[in-house]
Amino acid sequence: MNDILKTGFADRLKTASAAKQAMLAKMKPKATVTDPLYAERAAMKAAELEKVRLERAEAKAAAKQALADAEEAARLAEAARAEADLDARRGERKERKALTKAEQKAARDAKYAARKARQ
Repeated sequence: MNDILKTGFADRLKTASAAKQAMLAKMKPKATVTDPLYAERAAMKAAELEKVRLERAEAKAAAKQALADAEEAARLAEAARAEADLDARRGERKERKALTKAEQKAARDAKYAARKARQ
């Protein structure tokens, strides 16, 4: 073999050893970098979680209140309808009584007039 680069056996061993060391350095785990904002991030995440929970609780309370308001409105409407129905029945009864009284008076007057006519 023609030795153009004039590298000897020792040079080749040295180059191979350096290549192996470079490969090992690539595989070697690197030192971990500690995040300086780790504690602050945890606090920010906790605050965000609390905010979301509070918003959900408020939305749930609003929905519950809306449902209660709707039920109360339905109950009041039912009570008003029942009251109107009762008033209508009372009015009809008063009309019937008034007609009955008028009919009774007319019958009494007719009897009285008949009696007067016979005399």
